[in-house]
Amino acid sequence: MTAEIKAMIFDVFGTVVDWRGGVTVACSQVFQRKQIDFDPFAFADLWRGEYQPAMERIRTGGRGYVSLDILHRENLDRVLEKTGLSAHLTASERDTLNHAWERLPPWPDSGASLKALRQRFLIAPCSNGSIALMARLAKFAGLPWDAIVGADIARDYKPQRQVYLASCAALGFDPHEVMMVAAHNDDLEAAAAAGLKTGFFPRPSEYGPGQTTDLSASGNWDICAQDMAGLAAVLGSD
Repeated sequence: MTAEIKAMIFDVFGTVVDWRGGVTVACSQVFQRKQIDFDPFAFADLWRGEYQPAMERIRTGGRGYVSLDILHRENLDRVLEKTGLSAHLTASERDTLNHAWERLPPWPDSGASLKALRQRFLIAPCSNGSIALMARLAKFAGLPWDAIVGADIARDYKPQRQVYLASCAALGFDPHEVMMVAAHNDDLEAAAAAGLKTGFFPRPSEYGPGQTTDLSASGNWDICAQDMAGLAAVLGSD
Protein backbone atom coordinates (compact mmCIF):
# COMPACT_ATOMS: atom_id res chain seq x y z
CA MET A 1 0.00 0.00 0.00
CA THR A 2 2.72 2.47 0.92
CA ALA A 3 4.74 1.88 -2.25
CA GLU A 4 2.84 4.63 -4.06
CA ILE A 5 3.27 7.19 -1.28
CA LYS A 6 5.73 9.90 -2.29
CA ALA A 7 5.10 12.51 0.39
CA MET A 8 3.73 12.80 3.89
CA ILE A 9 2.01 15.89 5.22
CA PHE A 10 1.37 16.43 8.91
CA ASP A 11 -1.03 18.17 11.18
CA VAL A 12 1.18 20.10 13.59
CA PHE A 13 -0.68 21.52 16.62
CA GLY A 14 -1.25 18.50 18.83
CA THR A 15 0.16 15.92 16.43
CA VAL A 16 3.77 17.06 16.15
CA VAL A 17 4.03 19.64 18.93
CA ASP A 18 2.46 20.09 22.36
CA TRP A 19 0.49 23.32 21.93
CA ARG A 20 -1.13 23.16 25.37
CA GLY A 21 2.10 22.68 27.26
CA GLY A 22 3.93 25.34 25.29
CA VAL A 23 1.23 27.99 25.52
CA THR A 24 0.75 27.28 29.22
CA VAL A 25 4.45 27.86 29.93
CA ALA A 26 4.37 31.17 28.05
CA CYS A 27 1.21 32.30 29.88
CA SER A 28 2.64 31.24 33.23
CA GLN A 29 5.76 33.32 32.70
CA VAL A 30 3.70 36.39 31.83
CA PHE A 31 1.27 35.89 34.69
CA GLN A 32 4.07 35.53 37.23
CA ARG A 33 5.84 38.64 35.95
CA LYS A 34 2.61 40.66 35.96
CA GLN A 35 1.34 39.12 39.21
CA ILE A 36 -1.82 37.85 37.54
CA ASP A 37 -3.75 35.29 39.58
CA PHE A 38 -5.17 33.04 36.87
CA ASP A 39 -4.60 29.38 36.02
CA PRO A 40 -2.32 29.36 32.94
CA PHE A 41 -3.62 25.94 31.83
CA ALA A 42 -7.17 27.28 31.88
CA PHE A 43 -6.09 30.37 29.97
CA ALA A 44 -4.35 28.23 27.30
CA ASP A 45 -7.52 26.17 26.92
CA LEU A 46 -9.66 29.28 26.59
CA TRP A 47 -7.30 30.72 23.98
CA ARG A 48 -7.38 27.49 22.00
CA GLY A 49 -11.16 27.45 22.39
CA GLU A 50 -11.37 30.50 20.12
CA TYR A 51 -9.39 28.71 17.39
CA GLN A 52 -12.15 26.90 15.52
CA PRO A 53 -14.78 29.68 15.74
CA ALA A 54 -12.29 32.21 14.32
CA MET A 55 -11.44 29.97 11.36
CA GLU A 56 -15.07 29.02 10.80
CA ARG A 57 -15.94 32.63 9.95
CA ILE A 58 -13.43 32.38 7.11
CA ARG A 59 -14.40 28.87 6.02
CA THR A 60 -18.04 29.92 5.69
CA GLY A 61 -17.29 33.11 3.76
CA GLY A 62 -18.06 35.55 6.55
CA ARG A 63 -14.55 36.94 6.33
CA GLY A 64 -11.74 36.89 3.79
CA TYR A 65 -8.63 34.86 4.49
CA VAL A 66 -6.21 36.17 7.09
CA SER A 67 -3.35 34.26 8.62
CA LEU A 68 -3.62 32.30 11.83
CA ASP A 69 -1.10 34.69 13.39
CA ILE A 70 -3.72 37.43 13.11
CA LEU A 71 -6.50 35.18 14.37
CA HIS A 72 -4.44 34.09 17.38
CA ARG A 73 -3.76 37.72 18.27
CA GLU A 74 -7.45 38.64 17.96
CA ASN A 75 -8.39 35.56 19.97
CA LEU A 76 -5.98 36.61 22.71
CA ASP A 77 -7.79 39.93 22.99
CA ARG A 78 -11.12 38.10 23.25
CA VAL A 79 -9.91 35.83 26.04
CA LEU A 80 -8.36 38.68 27.98
CA GLU A 81 -11.67 40.52 27.77
CA LYS A 82 -13.69 37.45 28.80
CA THR A 83 -11.44 36.77 31.78
CA GLY A 84 -11.31 40.38 32.93
CA LEU A 85 -7.56 40.58 32.36
CA SER A 86 -7.48 43.15 29.56
CA ALA A 87 -6.03 45.91 31.72
CA HIS A 88 -3.05 43.78 32.73
CA LEU A 89 -1.34 43.45 29.32
CA THR A 90 -0.32 46.22 26.95
CA ALA A 91 -0.58 45.81 23.18
CA SER A 92 3.16 45.16 23.03
CA GLU A 93 2.95 42.50 25.74
CA ARG A 94 0.09 40.83 23.89
CA ASP A 95 2.11 40.80 20.68
CA THR A 96 4.97 39.13 22.53
CA LEU A 97 2.71 36.53 24.14
CA ASN A 98 1.19 35.75 20.74
CA HIS A 99 4.59 34.42 19.66
CA ALA A 100 4.07 31.53 22.09
CA TRP A 101 2.56 29.62 19.15
CA GLU A 102 5.96 29.75 17.44
CA ARG A 103 7.73 28.21 20.46
CA LEU A 104 5.86 24.98 21.12
CA PRO A 105 7.82 21.91 22.26
CA PRO A 106 7.78 18.84 20.02
CA TRP A 107 6.45 15.62 21.49
CA PRO A 108 9.38 13.39 22.52
CA ASP A 109 9.14 11.10 19.48
CA SER A 110 8.51 13.78 16.85
CA GLY A 111 12.02 14.84 15.89
CA ALA A 112 13.57 11.41 15.41
CA SER A 113 10.46 10.05 13.66
CA LEU A 114 10.33 12.91 11.18
CA LYS A 115 14.03 12.51 10.41
CA ALA A 116 13.51 8.80 9.77
CA LEU A 117 10.50 9.39 7.52
CA ARG A 118 12.37 12.10 5.62
CA GLN A 119 14.86 9.48 4.46
CA ARG A 120 12.11 7.93 2.36
CA PHE A 121 9.48 10.61 1.74
CA LEU A 122 9.12 14.32 1.21
CA ILE A 123 7.67 15.65 4.47
CA ALA A 124 5.84 18.89 5.13
CA PRO A 125 3.40 20.40 7.61
CA CYS A 126 -0.19 20.72 6.43
CA SER A 127 -1.25 23.05 9.20
CA ASN A 128 -3.67 25.87 9.70
CA GLY A 129 -0.62 27.82 10.84
CA SER A 130 0.86 30.32 8.42
CA ILE A 131 4.10 29.74 6.55
CA ALA A 132 5.79 32.28 8.81
CA LEU A 133 4.51 30.56 11.95
CA MET A 134 5.49 27.10 10.69
CA ALA A 135 8.96 28.26 9.68
CA ARG A 136 9.66 29.82 13.08
CA LEU A 137 8.20 26.83 14.91
CA ALA A 138 10.34 24.46 12.84
CA LYS A 139 13.45 26.44 13.73
CA PHE A 140 12.54 26.44 17.43
CA ALA A 141 11.53 22.78 17.65
CA GLY A 142 14.05 21.34 15.18
CA LEU A 143 11.45 20.03 12.74
CA PRO A 144 13.18 18.90 9.51
CA TRP A 145 10.53 19.82 6.93
CA ASP A 146 11.31 19.69 3.21
CA ALA A 147 8.61 22.30 2.50
CA ILE A 148 5.70 24.09 4.16
CA VAL A 149 2.17 23.70 2.82
CA GLY A 150 -1.30 24.05 4.31
CA ALA A 151 -3.60 26.99 4.93
CA ASP A 152 -1.43 29.76 3.50
CA ILE A 153 -1.06 27.81 0.24
CA ALA A 154 -4.81 27.29 -0.11
CA ARG A 155 -5.91 30.60 1.45
CA ASP A 156 -8.41 28.65 3.50
CA TYR A 157 -8.49 26.47 6.61
CA LYS A 158 -8.73 22.76 7.24
CA PRO A 159 -10.85 20.75 7.00
CA GLN A 160 -11.77 22.45 3.72
CA ARG A 161 -11.02 20.07 0.85
CA GLN A 162 -8.96 22.65 -1.03
CA VAL A 163 -6.35 22.80 1.73
CA TYR A 164 -5.41 19.14 1.19
CA LEU A 165 -5.59 19.32 -2.60
CA ALA A 166 -3.55 22.53 -2.82
CA SER A 167 -0.93 21.03 -0.51
CA CYS A 168 -0.57 17.95 -2.70
CA ALA A 169 -0.37 20.10 -5.83
CA ALA A 170 2.27 22.34 -4.29
CA LEU A 171 4.44 19.27 -3.71
CA GLY A 172 3.80 18.04 -7.26
CA PHE A 173 1.87 14.87 -6.40
CA ASP A 174 -1.61 13.50 -6.91
CA PRO A 175 -3.64 13.08 -3.71
CA HIS A 176 -3.29 9.27 -3.67
CA GLU A 177 0.51 9.71 -3.57
CA VAL A 178 0.35 11.73 -0.35
CA MET A 179 -0.37 10.57 3.19
CA MET A 180 -1.97 12.95 5.67
CA VAL A 181 -0.83 12.20 9.22
CA ALA A 182 -2.78 13.48 12.21
CA ALA A 183 -3.78 12.66 15.76
CA HIS A 184 -7.23 14.05 14.94
CA ASN A 185 -9.85 11.91 13.26
CA ASP A 186 -11.76 14.81 11.71
CA ASP A 187 -8.61 15.96 9.92
CA LEU A 188 -8.11 12.48 8.46
CA GLU A 189 -11.76 12.16 7.48
CA ALA A 190 -11.47 15.30 5.37
CA ALA A 191 -8.13 14.22 3.89
CA ALA A 192 -9.48 10.79 2.96
CA ALA A 193 -12.49 12.39 1.30
CA ALA A 194 -10.05 14.41 -0.82
CA GLY A 195 -8.30 11.22 -1.94
CA LEU A 196 -5.24 11.22 0.33
CA LYS A 197 -3.85 8.26 2.23
CA THR A 198 -4.20 8.55 6.00
CA GLY A 199 -2.07 7.81 9.04
CA PHE A 200 -3.27 8.03 12.65
CA PHE A 201 -1.79 7.81 16.11
CA PRO A 202 -3.22 9.27 19.33
CA ARG A 203 -1.81 12.03 21.48
CA PRO A 204 -3.80 11.16 24.61
CA SER A 205 -2.54 14.11 26.66
CA GLU A 206 -2.99 16.84 24.02
CA TYR A 207 -5.93 18.38 25.87
CA GLY A 208 -4.75 17.50 29.35
CA PRO A 209 -5.62 14.69 31.75
CA GLY A 210 -9.35 14.83 31.01
CA GLN A 211 -9.07 14.25 27.25
CA THR A 212 -11.94 12.19 25.82
CA THR A 213 -11.51 12.65 22.06
CA ASP A 214 -9.13 11.15 19.49
CA LEU A 215 -7.93 8.45 21.87
CA SER A 216 -8.32 5.88 19.08
CA ALA A 217 -9.00 5.73 15.37
CA SER A 218 -12.59 6.40 14.40
CA GLY A 219 -12.18 5.52 10.73
CA ASN A 220 -10.61 2.96 8.45
CA TRP A 221 -7.33 4.82 8.15
CA ASP A 222 -4.54 3.32 6.05
CA ILE A 223 -2.08 3.12 8.96
CA CYS A 224 -2.75 3.29 12.67
CA ALA A 225 -0.04 3.25 15.33
CA GLN A 226 0.43 3.91 19.02
CA ASP A 227 2.60 6.98 18.43
CA MET A 228 4.67 8.69 15.74
CA ALA A 229 7.60 6.37 16.35
CA GLY A 230 5.33 3.42 15.66
CA LEU A 231 4.06 5.02 12.46
CA ALA A 232 7.63 5.64 11.30
CA ALA A 233 8.54 2.04 12.08
CA VAL A 234 5.64 0.68 10.01
CA LEU A 235 6.48 2.87 7.01
CA GLY A 236 10.20 2.25 7.34
CA SER A 237 9.77 -1.50 7.24
CA ASP A 238 7.41 -1.63 4.27
